[in-house]
Amino acid sequence: MNEIERIRTARAGLARLFEPNDATGNALVRAAGPVDAYRLITGHTGQAPAALQQAVAELLDGSPRQELRLDRGLERWRPRAADARPERDLATMARLGGGLLVPEDEAWPRQLDDLGPAAPLGLWWRGRELPRRIAEASRLMAVVGSRDATDYGRQVTAQLSAQVVSAGVTVVSGGAFGIDARAHAAALSAPAGTASPPTIAVMAGGLDRFYPAGNEELLRAVAGDGVLLAEVAPGANPNRWRFLQRNRIIAALCGATIVVEARWRSGALTTARRAAEIGREVGAVPGSVFSSNSAGCHRLLREGAAVAVTDAAEALELLGQAGGALSAPARAAEDARDAQARRPHDGLDIQDLLLLDALPVRSGASPDKLTAVAGLGIGAVLGGLSRLEARGLARRTEGGWQRVRPAEG
Repeated sequence: MNEIERIRTARAGLARLFEPNDATGNALVRAAGPVDAYRLITGHTGQAPAALQQAVAELLDGSPRQELRLDRGLERWRPRAADARPERDLATMARLGGGLLVPEDEAWPRQLDDLGPAAPLGLWWRGRELPRRIAEASRLMAVVGSRDATDYGRQVTAQLSAQVVSAGVTVVSGGAFGIDARAHAAALSAPAGTASPPTIAVMAGGLDRFYPAGNEELLRAVAGDGVLLAEVAPGANPNRWRFLQRNRIIAALCGATIVVEARWRSGALTTARRAAEIGREVGAVPGSVFSSNSAGCHRLLREGAAVAVTDAAEALELLGQAGGALSAPARAAEDARDAQARRPHDGLDIQDLLLLDALPVRSGASPDKLTAVAGLGIGAVLGGLSRLEARGLARRTEGGWQRVRPAEG
């Protein structure tokens, strides 16, 4: 067994012993390395060497709380050591078409280092191929929201997710009901030849089973055409703590997080806040002021923790991509919507707007009269009339200048 495989095996074992984001366990790995850390827990009894205890204490800010002390950690981990079979877990994932990605791998997503001591020890994966794409935060977008999504939320999620995938961006979510499920499904149904993988589901439990069971067919499809990720070992149950900790990985992986719907308190808000804390872009989709499902989105917007996102082009801007990255059909749809919403006078400067308002609709007016009504000089009026005529907003008649009715334009 070469060095990288020894490290992979040790990290696989530690994934069975530690809970996600175990501060003491992470400090032990940083102080001793994964191989020696695993050996200390599984191959020895009694206290750790004093020097190692001191090193862990220093990594935990020098004066750790009682529950963070290394000896307390050993008490937590050693009862699990009898069940730790890292070779078995690695074989299980290999049989399922996956494996364990570790920080020592070239393909490890370095953006997870932004989590600092809270970075995961490794990422179990299951999918069509080794997920090298996850190392590119600028090509990953999290789309998250309520489990009890409304029709509005599902519709927005489907349109946004499909269009960003058509622009070559992978959609990341948590595999849950509601917004998560809709995001994955829309990404998978996007036109062929776009993002690869189209979607990634970051799970709270082991990847040897699909949870929730009601999403099994969808998650199988994600495993077939996309990637499933988890920091917990095969067989681990998706308990509440693991769900909460899973959100930090979604936030750190992606260059931007979009919250489509979220109640006043929700896991989606936790993901958004974590993303903001580590310098990621956050967007929120506005909803009805009467909908409790959008209360969390409005809260983010009011607090300045997110920017408003109303379409895929705005979502792509958060990743530093121009809206032109949208596919031709998606861009055509965006342009059609913009054209429908655009008013004839949009883009006029203040002087031309004043002149447009001064133009009569039924009779005509001379330039001299318009100078008095609009409060502009004759040069500004003559230049403005020329510009308004070019845009189809004004016309010259025998009686003078008139404003063109919208229906006529």
